[in-house]
Amino acid sequence: MVIQLSLRICDLHTHSFVSDGSDSPAEVVRRAFEAGLAAFSLTDHDTVAGLPEASAAAVEIGIEFLNGVEFSVRAQRGNMHILGYLFRAGNDEFQQVLQRVQDARAARTPLLLERLRKLGLPVEEQELLRITRGGQVGRPHFARLMVEKGYVKDVSQAFSRYLGRGRPAHVPKSILEPQEAIRAIHAASGLAVLAHPFSLMCSSRRELQGILQGLCHAGLDGMECYYSEHSPAFTRQCLDMCREFNIVATGGSDYHGRAKPYIKIGRGKGGLAVPYRCVEDLKARHAEKYG
Repeated sequence: MVIQLSLRICDLHTHSFVSDGSDSPAEVVRRAFEAGLAAFSLTDHDTVAGLPEASAAAVEIGIEFLNGVEFSVRAQRGNMHILGYLFRAGNDEFQQVLQRVQDARAARTPLLLERLRKLGLPVEEQELLRITRGGQVGRPHFARLMVEKGYVKDVSQAFSRYLGRGRPAHVPKSILEPQEAIRAIHAASGLAVLAHPFSLMCSSRRELQGILQGLCHAGLDGMECYYSEHSPAFTRQCLDMCREFNIVATGGSDYHGRAKPYIKIGRGKGGLAVPYRCVEDLKARHAEKYG
């Protein structure tokens, strides 16, 4: 059943099992349609492998689709991700950067396996492949296996005790500087957006402004203001900064399916409503930039 919404809303941050979600790209499309969304984007981590399936399913089912990707990049504190939208996925420079980060992910897997083995928490590579269903291996897959094996009570505990930054099984994977991700997205005629700024763990508004200023100097096009973990006050603060820096405001749930069961597509934890205006503003900025 399609939910009828008085406000046209969208979701510009979702994941499939091509990275660390639980649904196929086509299933994400179906869920977006059933949630009554006017538009959505698939933004898998460091890969665009799910975009052809998602795009075809969106045409078939009749929902507006924006191609997307989420790059993990280096940050001085917290975690920084750069979202890309409306790019040409076949661009050579863009593909070369994707290959670099995918190679780094692949190299991290055996290191994580070894660290967990030494901690007395063995996980087998074949078990990971069962969960990923052919997609990329990421820490959430390790976390889900650790829950299955009874090593931890839930995914959150797997990260807080073992997999998170500074924990005994943590292995860094971010090899890109933010400027490199922005440059690759622009090379493919796309728009670069700072994802979920709360994850930067800034201690003040001024600190976030300083980070934004540097990213905007590198060509940042927007910031994800509407997000499942953002408070209303922080959302307003982010919207103010978008106006201050003349960048586009976007938003999304960060839907992962069963990997994050508390996050619903289009609705986050229940109160999220990303206005369709975000899609219109992205497309307007794209037309202004690339013609």
